[in-house]
Amino acid sequence: MHDLDSLRTLLLAMPGAEESFPFDAVTLVAKVGGKMFALLATTGTPLRLSLKVDPDYGEVLRATFPAIQPGYYLNKRHWVTLTLDGSLDPALVQELIDGSYQLVVRGLPRAVREQLAAGDGGA
Repeated sequence: MHDLDSLRTLLLAMPGAEESFPFDAVTLVAKVGGKMFALLATTGTPLRLSLKVDPDYGEVLRATFPAIQPGYYLNKRHWVTLTLDGSLDPALVQELIDGSYQLVVRGLPRAVREQLAAGDGGA
């Protein structure tokens, strides 16, 4: 099961990842190259983590796992919200974090992607 500290560590371990609180004092936003790849509600039990997904994969996830719902306050086709109540395999959570990050990185300008690949941290 993931706790707040372990989730922050996972999110910020991604190359070039940065955290901020642009919406309020409790919603951590993880960005790469200035673009969001994760939102984490830092209060409440269980924790909720929103991630970007391929729309088709998102449909499969929502149909398969009750703890995965359409993105809360986000584009419902491109984002899912995970309720981290212990029912999701930690490996799946890691896979979804990685996938969200990769989707966002693929959409970044080539120069930023090259900086990330070189380990320069991006924008």
